[in-house]
Amino acid sequence: MTLKGIKLRIYPNEFQIQHIEMNFGCVRKVWNLMLAMQKDRYENNPDCKFVSNFDMNILLPLLKKEYPYLKQVESTSLQCVNKDLSEAFKKFFEEHTGYPRFKSRKYPRQSYQSKYVNHNIKQINDSYIKLPKLGEMKFKCGRDIPEVIKSVTIRRSPAGKYYAVLTVEDENQVFDKTQAQVGLDMGVADLIITSDAIKFPTIRFDKILAKKKLSWERKLARRRFLAIKDRAKTKKIGLIEPKLLEDYKNVQKAKRMVAKYSEKIANQRKDYIHKITTQLVKDYDVITIEDLKSSNMLKNHNLARAIANQSWRMIRTMLEYKCTWYGKKLVVVNPFKTSQHCAECGYDDGKHELNIRQWICPNCNSNNDRDINASKNILKKGLEQALVK
Repeated sequence: MTLKGIKLRIYPNEFQIQHIEMNFGCVRKVWNLMLAMQKDRYENNPDCKFVSNFDMNILLPLLKKEYPYLKQVESTSLQCVNKDLSEAFKKFFEEHTGYPRFKSRKYPRQSYQSKYVNHNIKQINDSYIKLPKLGEMKFKCGRDIPEVIKSVTIRRSPAGKYYAVLTVEDENQVFDKTQAQVGLDMGVADLIITSDAIKFPTIRFDKILAKKKLSWERKLARRRFLAIKDRAKTKKIGLIEPKLLEDYKNVQKAKRMVAKYSEKIANQRKDYIHKITTQLVKDYDVITIEDLKSSNMLKNHNLARAIANQSWRMIRTMLEYKCTWYGKKLVVVNPFKTSQHCAECGYDDGKHELNIRQWICPNCNSNNDRDINASKNILKKGLEQALVK
């Protein structure tokens, strides 16, 4: 059995939305209170370690007495907050990641998690699911939901849409063995180039919706400017209290529309990458990819936007977990000189400029396509690395 995540689009009614928003506020409150307590404790006594997840859970009943509205929300969601905060502190001390921050209600993405307790999460039929404290709710999903559901995370996107991310137990589905091996080269003109000379084209989803998104971005900038101007004018008169920026409905509508198009671009890109990676895992038993450092490449301002659009890290992440799920092997190799060596004879022809897409090897006179040649070298490196292990 393998733990998997399934994302559902849910459609709550007004009462359910109100309860979800209240739960967002309560988990935010508990996080901020616990973080403030940890911070004060450390400042008063630097030798003390942070309070563990278990000890923070003991404090929850006291918080519920002081803030009675915490009793109205899903109880396990508050315990999950303590667990997340404990993990954040562990990462801070052990891995030297950023110090945990206080949460704000103004942040466009909000979420809370509920554990699977007393069968309070279950699918009613193909269109409805039962969630803790929320009851039955309409949903949409592109696949069947397994019976064993471990937890659910309710999320609100910046576009105002609600999602439920289920953690489920699913049986391992091993794909048939093909005895095929492939090397993958990541590119800009083409998204993925295989050692079998197959090229998956780059689709610039950001450019497809660029006009609509840009139009709403301009509207948002103009409406925000007028709202700030109106607030300043109201403040100067002093007769009525100026409205907050969140109270201007036209500003909020423009923000939602910008977020909607950004989300649509991201979803289209993710769906495209999902289809490609699933096909690769089905077709090949051994997949070899480069260990690319995208952060270094993004320093090239001429190509930064195009490179960011490729989502190379997402491709690698998807290949990693899909190879684990479906019984295939992924090998990650160092990209050093993969585009300089001739795949036929191994001759090092030196560094080539990006505008050189084909070159003839001076040693064996083979005509090499830059990307296909690199993918063949990546495959060779991967097979050598796999044999050594």
